[in-house]
Amino acid sequence: MAALEMKRHLGMSYRTAWRLKHKAMEAMMHREEPCQLNGFVQIDDACLGAEHDGGRSGRGSENKQAFVIAIKTDANLDHPTLALIEPVCTFDNSAITGWAQRRLAPEAEAFSDGLGAFRRFETTGHAHTVLKSEGGRTAPEIDDTCWVNVLLSNLKCSIEGTYHAFKHHKYVCRYLAEAACRLNRLFRLPEFVPRRLRAMVLCMPTPEPLLR
Repeated sequence: MAALEMKRHLGMSYRTAWRLKHKAMEAMMHREEPCQLNGFVQIDDACLGAEHDGGRSGRGSENKQAFVIAIKTDANLDHPTLALIEPVCTFDNSAITGWAQRRLAPEAEAFSDGLGAFRRFETTGHAHTVLKSEGGRTAPEIDDTCWVNVLLSNLKCSIEGTYHAFKHHKYVCRYLAEAACRLNRLFRLPEFVPRRLRAMVLCMPTPEPLLR
């Protein structure tokens, strides 16, 4: 729910609703921070945002934020069990190597597309399978990456449909962490609210200057 909609539901000012929204997302971000993926991991690269009028196009656009989405599945690749969605400065060797060292457990086996920087998974000691596709509508049909493609599509639709626009470079960490937190508890909804309340109580204080 966007802060504007929260304002209407709770009968408060927009500024108060914005603070409440971002404090909750901050707690979710800290909760997801130590997670690592092991086993079979489907990985993809993507961007949020659109080009400014007169700005650069493609992934080099000033208003686009790069991020990596990774999904751990069961051994049969039939069911997603844990998701990580994290922004990166760019899709170069250094950024992807750092991401892999933080987010992939030593025994993780990675499945990804042909992005050159993803080959760094092999240098970090992880088994890595490169899957080729023609892109477009055929991408989600590849069995070994179907879940990451489906969840990536749902993520973009959810963020763009709910929030429409926000300062990606400034706040994208929280919005992506919120999406990952909800995905990871999709099949455990009864415990979602009490656990989020506990996470917010244990989170460090986040006054508005820190939130911004």
